[in-house]
Amino acid sequence: MTAPLSNDLRERVVGAIEAGESCRSAAARFGVAVSSAVKWHQRYRGTGSVAPGKMGGHRKRVLEPHRAFIIERINQTPHLTLHGLKDELAARGIKVSHDTVWKFLRREGLRFKKSTVCP
Repeated sequence: MTAPLSNDLRERVVGAIEAGESCRSAAARFGVAVSSAVKWHQRYRGTGSVAPGKMGGHRKRVLEPHRAFIIERINQTPHLTLHGLKDELAARGIKVSHDTVWKFLRREGLRFKKSTVCP
């Protein structure tokens, strides 16, 4: 992801538009996309600032509050499958995909290992 352009550039573009220049000509003069000039001007009119909004962020880990339950279930039933664990979580009202369960288990260092001895 690229970094936002400087506030100085944003202010000069918006200043030109506020002075009566069109968005297209201001964008061409400062070497930015027309859509950027339009959005910066809209942000300025709406908030009074041309500063960029927050970018990115972190998502909450859905299964973190249920860590104790998951570890307890794996210790109680070592042959529990990912889909089985997902179904048990769904019965408790936690709707997640099996991929989410898998990623949680990998992060925690827990694994579903099959026996190395084949019958």
